[in-house]
Amino acid sequence: MNLRVVIVDDSNLVRERLVKMLGAVPNLEIVGEAANSQDALEVFRDQKPHIVIVDIKIPGENGIEVLKKIKKINQAVIVIIITNYPFTQYRTKCLENGADYFFDKSNEYSEVIRTIENMVNSRFIENTASSW
Repeated sequence: MNLRVVIVDDSNLVRERLVKMLGAVPNLEIVGEAANSQDALEVFRDQKPHIVIVDIKIPGENGIEVLKKIKKINQAVIVIIITNYPFTQYRTKCLENGADYFFDKSNEYSEVIRTIENMVNSRFIENTASSW
């Protein structure tokens, strides 16, 4: 079973970069992308991913609100927040609302990829497959 990932960011370039970088990870499948909060929740419900990568600043409700709704629907889904605004107050608010990881988009792309690779390698898929 592949690890299913949804990417939510209003920048086409960011989404393309993440798709390209994650495309090299075995046993992983990008099952959806969204550029705003409404599409993000729709894709999330339709695709039932194991992981959602969410930017804080997106059109519609912000990424923190999307995070809250995702965790309310399925607490087991891993939510990775990526942002150009890595301020302490955002990090704290995201983690308090259930974010599993928080990364600075400016210089931590490799950490996002490494984190997901570690999930794949640690049999994360088998452990969370029944969460849906």
